[in-house]
Amino acid sequence: MSTRSPTRISEALPADCRPRLMELAHEVNFEEGTRLFREGGHADRFWIVRSGTVTLDVHVPGRRAAVIESLGAGRLVGCSWLFKPYSWRLGAEAMTPVRAYEFDAERVRTLMDADAAFGSALGHWVGQVLADRLQAARVRLLDLYAPYGSGSFL
Repeated sequence: MSTRSPTRISEALPADCRPRLMELAHEVNFEEGTRLFREGGHADRFWIVRSGTVTLDVHVPGRRAAVIESLGAGRLVGCSWLFKPYSWRLGAEAMTPVRAYEFDAERVRTLMDADAAFGSALGHWVGQVLADRLQAARVRLLDLYAPYGSGSFL
């Protein structure tokens, strides 16, 4: 059963905005284990997953990167392209073979600036994705590093 998600492109962007965004897309494939980006790298593109799974992770000094979230079909991979200084705040890796639509961030930002309604819709979508990712990161890090996990009562 599929649940509606305000962060999936089909649910988040108005019908008139999706074709405009997709005009800028090109299809890419990633093999399992491919690193899409690392924290601190230049965020010059983003992806919408068509099939497969991408995990988002955060660098933890002295430990293995902590997986924050797994993203599947219709989900946005990468938000840092929208905000200066355009550097990745998380890392991402293909956990399975992935097919995705790739977007050049500069071209999308130019379209957003030229069309206020499109820019607003896309900005709201990315904002919702960020809010959801922040919550996911909070819960996951509590599970990993809090003395009794996120279910503890103090």
